[in-house]
Amino acid sequence: MSGLLAARSQMGTSLVFHIIFSVLGVGIPLLLCLAEGMALVRKDPVWMTLARRWAKAAVIIFAIGAVSGTIVEFELGLLWPTYIKFIGAVIGPLFAFEGFAFFLEAIFFGIYMFTWDILPPFWHWVTSFPIWIGGLASTWFIVTTNSWMNTPTGFVFKNGQLTGIDSLQAIANPSTPYETVHMALACYVACGFGVAAIYAIAMLRGKRDDYHRKGLMLALAMATIATPLQIVSGDFNARYLATAQPSKLAAMEGVFKTSSHVPLHIGGIPDEKTGTFILAIPIPDGLSLLATYSPDGVIRGLDSYPPQDRPDPVPVHLAFDGMVGSGFFTLFVALVFWFLYFKRKRIIPEHKLLLMGVALSGLLGFLAVELGWIVTEEGRQPWAIYGQLRTSEAVTTAPFLGASFLLFVLIYLILAITMTVLLLRQARTPLPEMTWEKVSSGTQPHNTAINQTMKVGS
Repeated sequence: MSGLLAARSQMGTSLVFHIIFSVLGVGIPLLLCLAEGMALVRKDPVWMTLARRWAKAAVIIFAIGAVSGTIVEFELGLLWPTYIKFIGAVIGPLFAFEGFAFFLEAIFFGIYMFTWDILPPFWHWVTSFPIWIGGLASTWFIVTTNSWMNTPTGFVFKNGQLTGIDSLQAIANPSTPYETVHMALACYVACGFGVAAIYAIAMLRGKRDDYHRKGLMLALAMATIATPLQIVSGDFNARYLATAQPSKLAAMEGVFKTSSHVPLHIGGIPDEKTGTFILAIPIPDGLSLLATYSPDGVIRGLDSYPPQDRPDPVPVHLAFDGMVGSGFFTLFVALVFWFLYFKRKRIIPEHKLLLMGVALSGLLGFLAVELGWIVTEEGRQPWAIYGQLRTSEAVTTAPFLGASFLLFVLIYLILAITMTVLLLRQARTPLPEMTWEKVSSGTQPHNTAINQTMKVGS
């Protein structure tokens, strides 16, 4: 395995795992905040029990996600020293800001978990807000860094030297609003469907009580609200690429020749040798209409770039179609669920086929996130920083990268297994007797479980 391939494989594997922890770390705190708010408004012990359960899960995910994120930051310096030197000089403050957001989240996690019986219920609920806001802020700072890699601004690179550095201009690069909004919504979509899938599977196994119904309903509500917004943001994002990164758009849609009246290809495999698609469904003028609002709109093709500057359209197009297909399937399932819910006068539908669709949507939601990052990263190749630093120039020259790749894969497998075991253990803990007085006052044995969770997480 070449050094470049080993480094990219290691980084890709790390991000495949870490993004799951990140998505859950952004979505679950919002869910527990909503559940506790519902409990206070309705004085409903079921909502409060959901909030307490999700809080325990959130602590486990936060602790393991912190370890995973530390490894990713370590790998950046280990594998991409030239990239770190470049990015640190221009947009390094973002990593410091992300650290502040992380500590805000960690501090209020501690306050939230250990003050169930100390703070008044309303003020305890208020302490959950910095948790989900801190998680969202961390995502914004990290994704902004990636945005800058796609449209680098705030510096002048001449004769191998960085001059005229303006970090604020770099942070406000043109891609930031598109990528950050898209990723934040993706977290809520994937986490919502993922949590809903857990309760759907439990209901398929016969657990049709109020606890599982409400857990399914709230998670699916969050996903349903976020999914259409996610699709709209994705449309704006793709249209923006037509001018900001036309090579990425060309790879996403398999556009080989610059022309007007460009069709939109659904599915299929682009063939660079022939400049055509295999087994695709073409929509005449579709891409020109979507990107420019006119069938006469010109789309820049891969032929306008030297061969060494072109991304590979096969993985980019397949990943893009997989992402879009997964998103529309999950939206369809959610719309059917809510149609039946309101048709039956707010009775949660429990059809076996529908619950299986929700369970599958949980998997597809996370698959869409993974495929979306493949589109973002593979579509930027061969550049680590678009138009400025090639990936081949950013990689380390250190030996034994193949062994390092295998070692880090093992570490992430251990982290994934650990998280799964701990979450399953929490899920199998019997539910307490649910009365509002007992659940809200903390007389149920929640504190012992919380203490054990915090010890495991630390």
